[in-house]
Amino acid sequence: MTRAEGPDGVGHVPPRHSQQQAAEGAAHHPDLDTRLTAELTAVVAGARRRAVRDGDRQIDTAHLLHTLLESDSEVRAVFGGPQVARLLGYLVQRAIGYGLRWQGTVEDSGAVPVPSEPEGWSPTAAGALDAAYERAVRRGDACACGLDLLAAIVADPESRAVEVLGRAGVDTGALPERIEARDAAERYGPGSSG
Repeated sequence: MTRAEGPDGVGHVPPRHSQQQAAEGAAHHPDLDTRLTAELTAVVAGARRRAVRDGDRQIDTAHLLHTLLESDSEVRAVFGGPQVARLLGYLVQRAIGYGLRWQGTVEDSGAVPVPSEPEGWSPTAAGALDAAYERAVRRGDACACGLDLLAAIVADPESRAVEVLGRAGVDTGALPERIEARDAAERYGPGSSG
């Protein structure tokens, strides 16, 4: 996750056209359609568009977190209104502030082995998608949902998304329990048949 920085603190930033081509190369991973809910598939598409718009070479966990927060009410409920607003503020700054140092680098904490990440995905983001699907399967579901992806993202303390969460003052150590509680409320709350 680190690289040599230039005198301006940003380091080398590759030309935008090569970044756009790489992110567009992530246009489709064949297994995703069968492994994600329709809602999570839309999140992945949104993260892809965000990566292209931001001029990033790869879709990373911060792109996924940003799109999850914008589009998934269950994910937002894990954080609550004020934290969501603070998080979105930090994520928006990615394109104009501290996130610039991520451009041209690969997000790879090494925490999750990824045998072959799809082109245009950071190894950490690809690993999070795989872990989200595995979490859903353990629960008995055929497709991963937004809470599955959030749980997978926060499980890697070296991910860019966890860095953003920490900068926004989120207690990342408490998140797994909050995610599980929200997941249980969604599945076994009033009106459920579980």
